[in-house]
Amino acid sequence: MSGGVISKEKAEPNLTPLLDIVFQLITFFMLVINFASDNYDQRVNLPDAGSARPVEDDARISEDRLVLNVDSEGRLLHGDEAQGIDAAVQTIRHQADLVKLGLKASGVKFDAATGSLPTTIILRADKETSFGAVLGIIKACQAQGFRKFALKAMIRS
Repeated sequence: MSGGVISKEKAEPNLTPLLDIVFQLITFFMLVINFASDNYDQRVNLPDAGSARPVEDDARISEDRLVLNVDSEGRLLHGDEAQGIDAAVQTIRHQADLVKLGLKASGVKFDAATGSLPTTIILRADKETSFGAVLGIIKACQAQGFRKFALKAMIRS
């Protein structure tokens, strides 16, 4: 009687593609989280308001928004720099031009007669900012065609 050698080969799954996909998903979510928080500058201390309510309802999530941060001295915070009113007007003009280009690229007609852009300006002004500085930023936005505004505040509990 002859006995044969029985080889026991064990099949193991290749986990390399699975690990690659998991790594790519982690990287994607890290990037998305970073970009979402860039709009909200931590240097701005929002005022307290008893009647404040969240802006992010279902209708506003789908519309185009532009977040402007204003520090306690009335300067527009754009990236790492604080801009005075003249530089802020240039930045707002540039943002309006970008919105117009986006509308043109998407095929949406911009009504130059009314000059109204569909973008909502979310204004985050520090609680120490003077009303005149906030009004100056709002007027600069209106001069470029922005008509919808939302002011941010902390909910007083």
